[in-house]
Amino acid sequence: MKIMVVVASKHGSTREIAEVIAAELRLQKFSVDLVEAEHVNGLAEYNAVVFGSGVYAGNWLPEAVNFANHFQKELAQIPVWLFSSGPLGREKPQPQEDPDKLAASLGDVKARDHHIFVGKLDLADLTFAERMLVKAVRAPIGDFRNWTEIRAWAHSIASELRAANH
Repeated sequence: MKIMVVVASKHGSTREIAEVIAAELRLQKFSVDLVEAEHVNGLAEYNAVVFGSGVYAGNWLPEAVNFANHFQKELAQIPVWLFSSGPLGREKPQPQEDPDKLAASLGDVKARDHHIFVGKLDLADLTFAERMLVKAVRAPIGDFRNWTEIRAWAHSIASELRAANH
């Protein structure tokens, strides 16, 4: 079974999550390609898609939305899992993102699951304007990603795909 992990990442944090998801799926003996959303040429050879984007100002990145809109028909034919990366902090990550609101921009794409992972904010990765915004809103700085949670979610996808094929 062949899976495409599609990712839209502004500063690389969401891509790192996608890399861990792809690696976990490979450990589960799936054939996996990891592709940036703007570089996807087609989905015909894939049996499933895991698709994620960073979230900025409450929205998925434009290249993620463009991918979903361009491949609506193909995505309707295969199992799809979505993930978002964006809230920051340990105790009560902020902002609290609504998976349904985020997925609304993806049109008719129906996901088996939409998981929101806590993200990472590194000032060194940001532009001057982004750093000023981070200061203004007092966003938590640091890497808040939970790699155990990310691997477990990927493992659950593998289990669901395996169960569907038996």
